[in-house]
Amino acid sequence: MPHSSDSSDSSSFSQSPPPSKQDSSDDVRKVQRREKNRIAAQKSRLRQTQKADTLHLESEDLERQNAALRREIKQLTEEMKHFTSMLSSHEPLCSILSAAPPPPPEVLYATHSFHQPHISSPRFQH
Repeated sequence: MPHSSDSSDSSSFSQSPPPSKQDSSDDVRKVQRREKNRIAAQKSRLRQTQKADTLHLESEDLERQNAALRREIKQLTEEMKHFTSMLSSHEPLCSILSAAPPPPPEVLYATHSFHQPHISSPRFQH
């Protein structure tokens, strides 16, 4: 008996029983779960990219601050060298320093606190 092409094709490929209600609801749940997972993964990648962008901007800002602080350190170091040089050249000529005997070391290095009386020295009175 010859087979018609329409009936034989559908019966030869589909040997399994028709999908049950349980199978179709499982398939729907799988599709929904995959879609939900895809969206969650997409959001996760977006958050990761935003975090990387934020860290990059923060890093650039810190690099700028670091460079500014290094320039300030360099400027202050030069200023300190200038003032040290001025002091060194002034000390031999200073009449106040040559007239007064040097104060005892404890006066020079005394720590000032709120409870100690102020120590005055003629060396520091101009």
